[in-house]
Amino acid sequence: MPSLPSLPSLPSSTVSPPTTTSTSPRTSTSAPATTTTSSPPQSADFPLPEPARVYTDLTSPDRSDWPVPAAPVPGMVAPPGGDVTAYLKQTVTWGPCTSPIAGESGAPYECASVVVPMDWHRPDGQAITLHMKRKPATKQPSLGDLFINPGGPGGVAQSYVDSFATTGLEQYTIVGVDPRGSGESTPVVCGTTEQTQAYFDLDASPDTQAERDALLQGTKDFAHQCWLGSGPLLDHISTIEAVYDFELIRRLLGDATFNYLGVSYGTYIGAVYAELYPAHVGRLVLDAAVNITDNESVSQSAGFELALHKYAQWCAENTSCKQLGMTETEVVAAIKAFLDGLDSKPLAVGSRMLTQTLAISGIALYLYLGTSVYSAVTAALLFAMTQGNGEYLLQAADYLNGREDDGTYGSLALSFPAIACLDGADRGIDDAWHQWDVDAAASPIFGYYMGPNLTCAVWGVPPAPQIDFTGAGDPPIVVIGGTGDNATPYQYAQWMAEQFPSAVLVTRDGVGHGSYDSGNACIDSAVRDYLAGGIVPQDGLTCS
Repeated sequence: MPSLPSLPSLPSSTVSPPTTTSTSPRTSTSAPATTTTSSPPQSADFPLPEPARVYTDLTSPDRSDWPVPAAPVPGMVAPPGGDVTAYLKQTVTWGPCTSPIAGESGAPYECASVVVPMDWHRPDGQAITLHMKRKPATKQPSLGDLFINPGGPGGVAQSYVDSFATTGLEQYTIVGVDPRGSGESTPVVCGTTEQTQAYFDLDASPDTQAERDALLQGTKDFAHQCWLGSGPLLDHISTIEAVYDFELIRRLLGDATFNYLGVSYGTYIGAVYAELYPAHVGRLVLDAAVNITDNESVSQSAGFELALHKYAQWCAENTSCKQLGMTETEVVAAIKAFLDGLDSKPLAVGSRMLTQTLAISGIALYLYLGTSVYSAVTAALLFAMTQGNGEYLLQAADYLNGREDDGTYGSLALSFPAIACLDGADRGIDDAWHQWDVDAAASPIFGYYMGPNLTCAVWGVPPAPQIDFTGAGDPPIVVIGGTGDNATPYQYAQWMAEQFPSAVLVTRDGVGHGSYDSGNACIDSAVRDYLAGGIVPQDGLTCS
């Protein structure tokens, strides 16, 4: 199964995470729509730069070679004209919409949509729709637009606008664009709810050949369902093409440069933009950086393993955890024994079962949130281990997997593997099994129970170009990493900073995924001073 998604914007300290919130609804009100005041560019000169250097040793040998079906997908529309000129002549009309955040229903949120070519190299072909939300600046002078993305891939950027911390950034209009394939934009479509549920119910850590065969076949079935449902869209949701979208929107909104804050996978969007359009880069903050290199020495499972041991250390020092163990080793061993037991005896939760795979996903969800939910994950584990009730862990797994209260799966569940597999090449099925052995040896809990990444190995479309980043011509970029980040190990931030000669590395010494607005005043000040005042943090700044 694919690696776990990046979910930086999650609720704090609760045993029972709420379900995924969809993008806030548009409302019919008497408030007038607003139109971007700057004149949209009229020139057809819209460069589509390709990566200057790419990797060539990843061949994705086992991806399926299915003919492309003509699958209609919501949001597909006729092109506005025969070339890029018509797209550049769009007028962005903003209409009022509301925020689902309690107490903010009257906030001046505005929503709009634009159309872009599904295939940027064939602008006379099918067009798709992108939806976006903004929170207008409340202080002058205006600094223009600050684009934000919460991660994923497939996280809903419009919803991120609702919760994004704007203190100190009031001169910016905060803009969240749901990237192609995700959120309210033209989405990835896969199978029925039952078929998607079957995919998430697969045993990700098979013990027998029969279980291995079932995992491989079930993963192939899911890939085929997405191919049938999404058709040619699956070939055109790479981050490279999403960056072309961002460049178009930047120009339509009249911004001289691209100012941006991205978290986790959102850092990949920022990195690709910086690589392809260095002359247009403004102020970029890349928080919880992903691995943009070909260095495979640190896996994501290692980050989760480290986070688990950080939790176990805390647990061993707190009396509330005494039933789990009195030492770090005992706590980890107790969790492993619990997971092992679920393999043959999953826990019934209503009509569903808390399986070994869903339990490790539930634990992973809590580790995203850091120390603020250590008591909550303890309660969830003890509730399952001592009372045989896996309700809280199953709820956490559902949140991570994008399962809604009604049993359907939201955008993230489908767009995450689709975008990730298009962005990343692989070495095939046999290598996926081999890499699982390597990860399990290095990270006995998460390396093993998260299972092999077979999804991309059997995906239905070939990967996009694998960028070898140079960072040539970029202005200063701020890269942030957390020493105990579970989903994006700290080394990834170090490597990203090394790839971009103009980057400065800022370190948060702590656990949890993502650093901005996580309760660290030092990080928040560094980000705000840079974005609002252009003050570049000292390279190597460490915030405890």
